[in-house]
Amino acid sequence: MKDASFDDRVMYQGDIWVRIDTLPRLLAEGWRRTLREGGVVSVVRTPFQWVMASPVIEIETGGYLGDVGLYVPEVQLEEAVAILDGPDGE
Repeated sequence: MKDASFDDRVMYQGDIWVRIDTLPRLLAEGWRRTLREGGVVSVVRTPFQWVMASPVIEIETGGYLGDVGLYVPEVQLEEAVAILDGPDGE
Protein backbone atom coordinates (compact mmCIF):
# COMPACT_ATOMS: atom_id res chain seq x y z
CA MET A 1 0.00 0.00 0.00
CA LYS A 2 1.29 3.46 -0.89
CA ASP A 3 2.13 5.81 2.01
CA ALA A 4 -0.26 8.70 2.53
CA SER A 5 1.05 11.98 1.15
CA PHE A 6 -0.29 15.32 2.32
CA ASP A 7 0.52 18.88 1.26
CA ASP A 8 2.38 21.09 3.72
CA ARG A 9 -0.06 24.00 3.27
CA VAL A 10 -3.68 23.74 2.18
CA MET A 11 -6.76 25.92 1.89
CA TYR A 12 -9.51 24.51 4.12
CA GLN A 13 -12.75 26.30 4.95
CA GLY A 14 -11.39 29.56 3.58
CA ASP A 15 -8.17 29.61 5.65
CA ILE A 16 -4.60 28.43 5.17
CA TRP A 17 -3.80 25.37 7.29
CA VAL A 18 -0.27 24.05 7.86
CA ARG A 19 0.65 20.39 8.30
CA ILE A 20 2.34 19.77 11.64
CA ASP A 21 3.21 16.17 10.79
CA THR A 22 2.08 12.96 9.12
CA LEU A 23 1.56 10.23 11.71
CA PRO A 24 -0.65 7.27 12.62
CA ARG A 25 -4.23 8.27 13.40
CA LEU A 26 -4.17 7.26 17.06
CA LEU A 27 -1.06 9.34 17.73
CA ALA A 28 -2.54 12.27 15.79
CA GLU A 29 -5.68 12.11 17.94
CA GLY A 30 -3.53 12.36 21.07
CA TRP A 31 -1.73 15.40 19.66
CA ARG A 32 -5.10 16.93 18.77
CA ARG A 33 -6.23 16.58 22.39
CA THR A 34 -3.02 18.27 23.58
CA LEU A 35 -3.48 21.09 21.08
CA ARG A 36 -7.15 21.54 22.01
CA GLU A 37 -6.25 21.78 25.70
CA GLY A 38 -3.78 24.53 24.73
CA GLY A 39 -6.44 26.41 22.77
CA VAL A 40 -5.25 25.47 19.27
CA VAL A 41 -7.70 24.27 16.65
CA SER A 42 -6.61 21.27 14.58
CA VAL A 43 -7.92 19.00 11.87
CA VAL A 44 -6.93 15.55 10.63
CA ARG A 45 -6.81 14.70 6.95
CA THR A 46 -7.12 11.06 6.02
CA PRO A 47 -6.63 9.92 2.43
CA PHE A 48 -10.44 10.03 2.19
CA GLN A 49 -11.69 13.08 4.09
CA TRP A 50 -11.12 15.97 6.50
CA VAL A 51 -12.02 15.21 10.12
CA MET A 52 -12.73 18.10 12.51
CA ALA A 53 -14.11 15.89 15.30
CA SER A 54 -13.18 12.27 15.84
CA PRO A 55 -15.73 10.43 17.93
CA VAL A 56 -14.18 7.58 19.89
CA ILE A 57 -16.76 5.20 18.41
CA GLU A 58 -15.37 5.86 14.91
CA ILE A 59 -11.90 4.84 16.03
CA GLU A 60 -13.08 1.86 18.08
CA THR A 61 -15.21 0.48 15.25
CA GLY A 62 -12.39 0.43 12.74
CA GLY A 63 -12.33 3.90 11.26
CA TYR A 64 -9.20 4.72 9.27
CA LEU A 65 -6.16 4.22 11.54
CA GLY A 66 -3.33 4.64 9.04
CA ASP A 67 -1.21 7.73 8.50
CA VAL A 68 -3.00 11.07 8.55
CA GLY A 69 -1.96 14.68 8.12
CA LEU A 70 -2.37 16.80 11.24
CA TYR A 71 -3.06 20.44 10.39
CA VAL A 72 -3.45 23.67 12.33
CA PRO A 73 -4.47 27.13 11.08
CA GLU A 74 -1.44 29.06 9.87
CA VAL A 75 -2.22 31.84 12.37
CA GLN A 76 -1.81 29.34 15.24
CA LEU A 77 1.28 27.53 13.92
CA GLU A 78 3.81 29.03 16.35
CA GLU A 79 1.49 28.41 19.29
CA ALA A 80 0.93 24.79 18.19
CA VAL A 81 4.64 24.10 17.85
CA ALA A 82 5.28 25.58 21.31
CA ILE A 83 2.55 23.38 22.84
CA LEU A 84 3.81 20.20 21.19
CA ASP A 85 7.45 20.98 22.04
CA GLY A 86 6.50 21.24 25.70
CA PRO A 87 8.02 23.47 28.37
CA ASP A 88 11.48 24.74 27.44
CA GLY A 89 11.45 22.80 24.14
CA GLU A 90 11.34 19.33 25.73
